Amino acid sequence: MAEKKQIPLRVSEQLYAAISAWAEDDFRSINGQIEYLLTECVRQRKRNGSPRPKELDVPPELDIS
Repeated sequence: MAEKKQIPLRVSEQLYAAISAWAEDDFRSINGQIEYLLTECVRQRKRNGSPRPKELDVPPELDIS
């Protein structure tokens, strides 16, 4: 297995709580859930074939309340 890189990550308390609950539902650690979500996003981007989003630097609208 390839060595994994460590990166610092800062998220809001609301986002952390949402990811934490989701990870618990999926029987994953929070780190495992974040890695899973990032992997799925990369796969989806590859499927879409777009080298970049249509709109750059537009903050996402998150409904995590």
